[in-house]
Amino acid sequence: MIDTVLFDLDGTLLPMDQDKFLELYMKALGTTFAPDGYDPKLLVSSVWKGTGAMVRNDGTMSNRERFWQVFSQVMGQNMLSREEVFVEFYKNQFGEAKAATSYQPLSDKVVKLLKSKGYTVVLATNPLFPAIATHRRMGWAGLSAEDFALITTYEEETYCKPSLDYYSSILKRLGKEPEQCMMVGNDVDEDMCSVELGLTGYLLTDCLLNRHEKPLEGFLTGSFEEFCRYAEELPALT
Repeated sequence: MIDTVLFDLDGTLLPMDQDKFLELYMKALGTTFAPDGYDPKLLVSSVWKGTGAMVRNDGTMSNRERFWQVFSQVMGQNMLSREEVFVEFYKNQFGEAKAATSYQPLSDKVVKLLKSKGYTVVLATNPLFPAIATHRRMGWAGLSAEDFALITTYEEETYCKPSLDYYSSILKRLGKEPEQCMMVGNDVDEDMCSVELGLTGYLLTDCLLNRHEKPLEGFLTGSFEEFCRYAEELPALT
């Protein structure tokens, strides 16, 4: 019986144009560091290399440690002393990327509905960002940390989507079996891969990502409004 619901954030609880979001995000990042003499193109390229390293992380260190290990190898070891500048960036200039997102009022409604029914609710966003950046995006979606039993960020996680180890680690921390959990997301590759572990999958079609045009089989599908109606029909656990 399902008693736990995992939600993706970007494109799910927070509708967005992912390409536009990445464009604005990287532009703001390059502009922030340019006055310090860093080449924006090299900086962005290095961020992508660090991101790729996190996606391939093997559990031996946190995603944060993996990112900075690779990022500093490309940009220089002096970058290790600039992490606080990144924190300030996420507090300030990162807000420019909000223009690529939109507000879905049903996000807050469905999260609170499930909590009121006694379900454990998790923000299973791909842990490529520090907590400060994740919390800002949550705020854009009208959500707060108190809404979730667990939020995955790069400081705590040692795997990323689409690794099944990412989902296994969440279940282990929660003390849950796969059949107790549902993953709700918009990405066929990164979110619906969880069904391979035995989770129930619900693919949201509003901001659908299906890079490899895979058949939409083995999981539920629907718009956010349809998912809300589905959630309303779920039995109360309390």
